[in-house]
Amino acid sequence: MGYGGSAADAGRALGKTGDGGVDGVIDQDALGLDQIYVQAKRYTDAKVSPGEIRDFYGALATFKASKGLFVTTSAFTSSARDAAAKLPNKIVLIDGAQLTRLMIRFDIGCRIEEAIHIKKIDEEFFE
Repeated sequence: MGYGGSAADAGRALGKTGDGGVDGVIDQDALGLDQIYVQAKRYTDAKVSPGEIRDFYGALATFKASKGLFVTTSAFTSSARDAAAKLPNKIVLIDGAQLTRLMIRFDIGCRIEEAIHIKKIDEEFFE
């Protein structure tokens, strides 16, 4: 998505599964001067609750972070969205549907199965 220069240097994992803290960090610029901390939840049926948002907010405080990104494969409850909106630090919420759109848009975790190119003569090119 253009963060941190090269894709290899843009982000790194911090936590482990089940740690309840911050899972990773994304450098917002190539020098790593501004960072976004990430929490990811891989749920199928359960929705992310406001308690999980508040827990993430608390984890951000330990890193003195001002920006957070909370990603889930499922969805957020409306009270979880309200909780995130009321916090003094910015926490962006990405649910499964939006995650899917971003993955397709930025070619992450998917591949082109078939592409069709339709050509048309450019009349102005020959003038």
